[in-house]
Amino acid sequence: MKTFTCIVASMVLACSALPAWAAEPKYEVAFASFAPINSDIFLADADGSHARPFLPDAELDSNASFSPDGKWVLFTSRRAGTSDIYRAHLDGSGLEPLVASPAYDDQAALSPDGRSLAFVSSRGGQADIWILDLASKAVRNLTHNPAGDFRPSWSPDGQWLAFSSDRESSHPRSPKGDFSIRHSTEIYVVKADGSSLRRITQDGQFGGSPSWSPDGAKLAFYATTIEEVRNITSPMRLRGISQIEVIDVETGARQALTSGPGEKWSPHWLSSGKVGYVTGGPEGGVETISGPSGARGEFNSPSWSADGRHMLFHREVDKTWPPDRRWVSLDPRFALKRVGVFPSYSPSGDRRVSNDKTAGILHNSILIMRADGSQASVLFSDPQKSALAPSWSRQGDRIAFGLGQFFQGLQGPAGADIAVIDTKGGGFRMLTQGGGNFGFPDWSPDGLHLVYRQAGAVRALDILDLDTGASRVLLSGPAHYNFPTWSPTGGVIAFTADIDGDYEIYSIRPDGSDLKRLTRSPGNDAHSAWSPDGQWIAFASGRGGFKDEALLHPANPQPYGEIFVMRADGSQAHALTDEPYEKGSPTWAPVGPPSGR
Repeated sequence: MKTFTCIVASMVLACSALPAWAAEPKYEVAFASFAPINSDIFLADADGSHARPFLPDAELDSNASFSPDGKWVLFTSRRAGTSDIYRAHLDGSGLEPLVASPAYDDQAALSPDGRSLAFVSSRGGQADIWILDLASKAVRNLTHNPAGDFRPSWSPDGQWLAFSSDRESSHPRSPKGDFSIRHSTEIYVVKADGSSLRRITQDGQFGGSPSWSPDGAKLAFYATTIEEVRNITSPMRLRGISQIEVIDVETGARQALTSGPGEKWSPHWLSSGKVGYVTGGPEGGVETISGPSGARGEFNSPSWSADGRHMLFHREVDKTWPPDRRWVSLDPRFALKRVGVFPSYSPSGDRRVSNDKTAGILHNSILIMRADGSQASVLFSDPQKSALAPSWSRQGDRIAFGLGQFFQGLQGPAGADIAVIDTKGGGFRMLTQGGGNFGFPDWSPDGLHLVYRQAGAVRALDILDLDTGASRVLLSGPAHYNFPTWSPTGGVIAFTADIDGDYEIYSIRPDGSDLKRLTRSPGNDAHSAWSPDGQWIAFASGRGGFKDEALLHPANPQPYGEIFVMRADGSQAHALTDEPYEKGSPTWAPVGPPSGR
């Protein structure tokens, strides 16, 4: 991750450490994201009723909170292109930025005296808690740790901050080969000057979103187990269990305030001394410990006013699929566009195909549309099997894809084959004949071969000769191999594997020689895609770590993935995005004939 040198002007934190690259983008990278299409902040009565939009123009607005004096609402928005922190009066007037930078800035909390703003930012490389002095405009890194720190909460006297952190997490991955990381966080407190850091919970599981009691003696938080983290963040949208607990800050004594099934999140100590929180699932809504249930529906990141009369929350307000939205890039040489899952462009660049669902995991069809996302229609669908990861041939006449069930452990025994159709959806032909889990095909530049992955009992990369129908093993072993992509000139195949531990990107020649490791980061690197000129590889990386508590983003199994690019030899790797949601399956819009490798 890039470390930004920041200057503060007026109420805005501005960053200017990006290199002076060309203003006009030379490339365009399209990618998929689990982020909401759009989200809006709502102001409601304390029980969630009578909710109305806080602002008239939602731009991925989220994570709102009241100022202690009740005059302002602080919130995060992408209205300027990146995650920045704003404030506005309760009636929506006086909108102004407080923190703005190319980095991720979010989860703002104003001190009780209104003089200091705590927030989470990735400008130091990872998600740390920073403090902005609103009078002097000085900003400082409070936690400065290579792990992630989240959801700061001020003590009533303004002397302490509580927060959650994964700094002592082993980030367990199970079962072996699973891309997803089980987020584990504990609750910490630290003085506002950065001293006296102390871990409050000690169970090695998950605790999040601490909230101070009015007397400053206790913290309310939500808690669950590592296995429940897996359930709640699974693309299968499994129902999980979490509970609301309180802990004595001095003694560490804990008490569960809730029990039973269901997800319970985001506790907030109310002025009455009771604890408000929200529940997930179809029947979820606003709840109060020892109080009546409130409104039903989606209530994300709730915050209650100091007088207990109102609450803020955000929810998704646009679910149009597939999305087609420009995204701000950290490197202006590379334009970004958010599109559907596993996109692939026609050689002329006027059309693209992709999968039809955000999760890209259960039952998928293949959509075809214009390059701008318009005129989308179903190109191929099977009533029982999922058609995953379409790949458009470079001759423009065929589309290859995997067909079957792909995800062991999520869909039971998984079997899939490689299939091909023409660009009208006809000419269906199965290219493999069972006996494995085959998927993620990619075409050779001459259209005569397909490289694909084999999973299950045999793990390998295979190359299929379309004339003879025969496949040969390119690379096999105990590792998990995935996402092979052929370079534009045909001389190299890039792929993802966990040969050396976590998932990294490698390259190999089609004859099996010259195996090279291209990435060397502590996080997962995957989904490699060659630029049309063969000079760059786009990929998704988890090296930046988590930027928020995983459970606050259900059905979002890797909320740490960013889009990166690197040179074909693995050099000059750098991020193009910086957000809390999982992003992946990048591809390139054609910009001319291939050159280079």
